[in-house]
Amino acid sequence: MKVTLYIIALILIGAGLQMVFPWWMMPLAAAVLALGFNLKAWPAFLGGLLGAALLWGGYAAYLNTLNQGVMAGRIGELFGGQSATAVVLLTALFGGFFGGLGGLAGSLARNILPLSD
Repeated sequence: MKVTLYIIALILIGAGLQMVFPWWMMPLAAAVLALGFNLKAWPAFLGGLLGAALLWGGYAAYLNTLNQGVMAGRIGELFGGQSATAVVLLTALFGGFFGGLGGLAGSLARNILPLSD
């Protein structure tokens, strides 16, 4: 239940932050939320991976449908002739990786920070 709330909070807070700030706010939000939710390493990594992948992949798919796949198709051509779907999936993969590492960093930071439980 705690990981589900972490994922939902990460999607909502990450979406709000990324409207104003650069891309690296997603891993930072994942780290702060994992620290606040007091998650262990694996749940923090997997929750950050899933939350960020859903946010970045969902938003990339939304933008892809708005322009009928033209932009993602052109970006895919730059990277060896990838399809628009592959570009959207790679966006979700990279977002998930960054979110997972952010969540892991936040979880492991609890070991070195003098925080009370």
